[in-house]
Amino acid sequence: MKEDILQTIIAHKRREIEAQEQAVPLSALEALLDTPMPGISMKQALRQSPFGIIAEFKRRSPSKDWIHRNAQTEVIAPAYQQAGASALSVLTDEPFFGGSLKDLQSCRSLVQLPLLRKDFIISPYQLVQAKLKGADAVLLIAACLTTGQCKELAHLAHELQMEVLLEIHEESELDHLNPHIDMVGVNNRHLGTFHTDVSTSFQLARLLPEELTRVSESGLSQPETVKQLREAGFHGFLMGEAFMKSPRPGEALYNFIQALQV
Repeated sequence: MKEDILQTIIAHKRREIEAQEQAVPLSALEALLDTPMPGISMKQALRQSPFGIIAEFKRRSPSKDWIHRNAQTEVIAPAYQQAGASALSVLTDEPFFGGSLKDLQSCRSLVQLPLLRKDFIISPYQLVQAKLKGADAVLLIAACLTTGQCKELAHLAHELQMEVLLEIHEESELDHLNPHIDMVGVNNRHLGTFHTDVSTSFQLARLLPEELTRVSESGLSQPETVKQLREAGFHGFLMGEAFMKSPRPGEALYNFIQALQV
């Protein structure tokens, strides 16, 4: 794929945040915050679960276009919880993934699971948004940030009483780890080309700090693969397309978890 999708997304994201800040300044957004209270711990939920599935609410992808165009949070989020999800990941990017902050807010009102805001976070503005809409954790993507930016955003997330999942794709991005990171995720999908290779998680597993909760992301569809990743030291498994391509994602998750017990 000639175009680096990630660079296109980040350029759009900068313009999007600038427009949002012009409409509602950061100071006005912060004024809506009460004293931040701790949310539901995602890292604890993953470590305590025998399955560790982070079920994702995701309508589309730049690489696959629409996966589940008319997906409704009020149907899918409770079904995910009932099926046994350990946490929910909610895509809040609209132009590339068909999501919104309204989806996050809706899921917060529907489930008692930890909620991850999954987006391309490059600004403190997005962290305040995440807290206001009910996120318990946020995703920071190493490929989108300098090490300094990553540390500042992770520190602010902690001040807002949210946990941080740092996403990496290659060994060189381990330098983004800092004391404010709670979970480290290995994305098996390259964000520039969208090529997916689950071996990425196995290759990086031995390099990840043991004290951090480990998550494997993308390209997971087989129960046997999840079992092998758990043996390799992973606690969480972020899965979206595998469930969302089904007419009934909650049922697909339930069947997957049943297969994990065999």
